[in-house]
Amino acid sequence: MTLTITVEGMSCEGCEEAVETALGAVPGVTGARADRERSVAEVEGEADPAALVAAVEDAGYEASA
Repeated sequence: MTLTITVEGMSCEGCEEAVETALGAVPGVTGARADRERSVAEVEGEADPAALVAAVEDAGYEASA
């Protein structure tokens, strides 16, 4: 399953990597790709959307599922 979440505040490649790392640490995530130009992250796997949002926010970005 692929879930797209909105992520605000990414301004560089390092930001994308930080979001991808945060999402990858959530149980059930098998892959994550952040795109700062579209302000989204696409997440593969069976993770809880609330856990994904929390992980991104803990990394310092605004997120919504």
